[in-house]
Amino acid sequence: MLDNVIAVPAPPAGRLVLPSPAVPSLPPALPADTRLVPVLIADAGEQACWRYVEFFTVNIRNPNTRRAYARACARFLAWCDGRGLTLTAIRPHDVGAYIEMLQAEAAAPGVKQQLAAVRMLFNWLVVGQIMPVNPAAAVRGPAYVVKTGKTPVLESQEWRRLIDGIPIATVRGLRDRALIATLTYGLARIGAVLKMKVEDLQPKGSAWLIRLHEKGGKEHVMPCHHSLAEALHAYIAAAGIGDDRKAWLFRTSRGHQGISLGERAMTQSDAWRMVRKRALAAGITAPIGNHSFRATGITAYLSNGGTLEHAQAMAAHESPRTTKLYCSARAASRPGLRISHSQTTRTVQPSFSKAVRWRSSRARFPRTFSDQ
Repeated sequence: MLDNVIAVPAPPAGRLVLPSPAVPSLPPALPADTRLVPVLIADAGEQACWRYVEFFTVNIRNPNTRRAYARACARFLAWCDGRGLTLTAIRPHDVGAYIEMLQAEAAAPGVKQQLAAVRMLFNWLVVGQIMPVNPAAAVRGPAYVVKTGKTPVLESQEWRRLIDGIPIATVRGLRDRALIATLTYGLARIGAVLKMKVEDLQPKGSAWLIRLHEKGGKEHVMPCHHSLAEALHAYIAAAGIGDDRKAWLFRTSRGHQGISLGERAMTQSDAWRMVRKRALAAGITAPIGNHSFRATGITAYLSNGGTLEHAQAMAAHESPRTTKLYCSARAASRPGLRISHSQTTRTVQPSFSKAVRWRSSRARFPRTFSDQ
């Protein structure tokens, strides 16, 4: 858990740090002269050190949020230390000056995330009686309004070229094809797909379902397109993991030949490197990433007459405004993507905490997607 907290250089001699028995062992890759806490926190005493560590290990459960907030807090506290400030001497003016500096070098979403991390940290320190007030509480971030999604979206022909270009002679190639197909046909987030286990591919009559573990502890069940089912079954059979129902579905592969799998689940970084490698091999120069396949599936659905309500349910979005971001002008100008909805009629429950009942388990995607 602590390996996601950013380590910073050790403070100079004479400055207080956590006693060595209380600090869990750091990853081997970190230098010996590193600590889990910034200098400003170490100067505030042992209680402040523990409170800082517990902010990431106790208060934040999502590993991606923990990693991003750790970087943001460490950067801000290092900036304050460079200005000669102590932890209790930080004022709203200082936080505002830092945000102004960030706006000159970073985009608005990144600045807002940095401010949110600092504000949340200070609030945690106030509750723990380390600081009297939260100096970031009154600081406003930059205005940012999003009306069009920026994630690169693949044309159906590009998607097919990418899939067909993946060699399936090895289990690694079958894994990569199955992963990309799950992201696209399942309209799934990369985090939800990488949390899947073998048992999350479930039979339903003559068809199949996939169970996705979404953020916030939510489970989302999607009908499994027949092309996706074929890709998943081919991968599971080649990997020999069909009987290990509790094992991770998408695992790392061993060696350069890719003929065997490890026990560890793939990370988002692993998946991103795979996507970039496969895209370059297919001659796709667009800067696509893991989220591009989810965006490709949603955009194809919306740009060919799919209803916003159904797309929202399929993508497990809390708000239709998020789903609308995928229906960009670029998608609307591409009527060549065709999708049939004759077999995707469903009844949507009023609460998204309940399952979506599908009358058919086969959702059709553009013909170019389905051709094998």
